[in-house]
Amino acid sequence: MEHKTPAEMRDDAEQAMKPLGEERIRLLARLDQINEELRPLVRQALRVEVSERRIGEITALARGTIRSIKASA
Repeated sequence: MEHKTPAEMRDDAEQAMKPLGEERIRLLARLDQINEELRPLVRQALRVEVSERRIGEITALARGTIRSIKASA
């Protein structure tokens, strides 16, 4: 039976998380890009009176985020 040192166990734990962590970081970066692309579209939707609730349903943006976009217009 192999016994691992605490350092080896920590390394194993880090290596197990690494692929998913890297994927999560890539996805968060893409989500930031999407959010920037959505901002002018949300502003336009608000100008033509699409409701905040409907914008939230379509985009999964929180109502607070939509209001923040509205306030910055």
